Amino acid sequence: MTLNGKVNGHKIKPRVTAIIQARMQSSRLPGKVMLNLAGKPILYHVIERAKAIEHVDMVVVATSTDKENEPLLDLASSMGAGTFAGSLDNVLERYYMAAEQYGGEYIVRITADNPFTDVEYASMVVDIALESGFDLCALSNLPLGTGVEVIKKEALDQAYRSANEPYHFEHVTPYIKEHTELFSIERTPVKIKRSDSKVRLTVDTKEDYELAGILYDNLYKDTHFPLSEVLGYIKLHPEILKINSEIKQRGAHYIYK
Repeated sequence: MTLNGKVNGHKIKPRVTAIIQARMQSSRLPGKVMLNLAGKPILYHVIERAKAIEHVDMVVVATSTDKENEPLLDLASSMGAGTFAGSLDNVLERYYMAAEQYGGEYIVRITADNPFTDVEYASMVVDIALESGFDLCALSNLPLGTGVEVIKKEALDQAYRSANEPYHFEHVTPYIKEHTELFSIERTPVKIKRSDSKVRLTVDTKEDYELAGILYDNLYKDTHFPLSEVLGYIKLHPEILKINSEIKQRGAHYIYK
């Protein structure tokens, strides 16, 4: 299927599958994706946001076969999301096999420790991917933990076949990013204040979780809220950023860059 494919004169929209990588075995904050924010697990909020992204046809939670991860599969199923269990450490393989099972010409990559994934910006990336046909699309300048990557399935397949370094398998898209001679990549900058772009909104440590709890307690009203509301609250309460300001992100140069 191509972007220009037509049936009875009508343009065919490529199928888009959002795959959320999730596991309980976090070294810095074990079980973090099932910790509560505003009374619901972090993974619940991530699935809720993924389902709201425009053009997404299917949301899948991809975890490992370890028994410890069964609650993630149960939660995903209860929310109408697809489930896949594969390798614990080879996340590239997990994405490839989940995409093979559920299909999709484009894959939206989301991580389960990002309960501030912004629906509007994610929808924008999907739009860019569908319009451009590029192999990998993302936005730049967004705060850590709010963006997504959109990968063309053909590029994911090639990365899976050709990747040869350990970090290629752990972070999914480094092989694509390192081979611009093979892949077309679009990083669209977002107009956002430099200070706002440096806000840390992922959940990887207890400090991150503490900050996320404050934001969700004040902003969550039974549905997802946009990044603009988060930044607005922080503008009124800048002192809360001290909570996780000293945390260093591991592997950050491979994620959404």
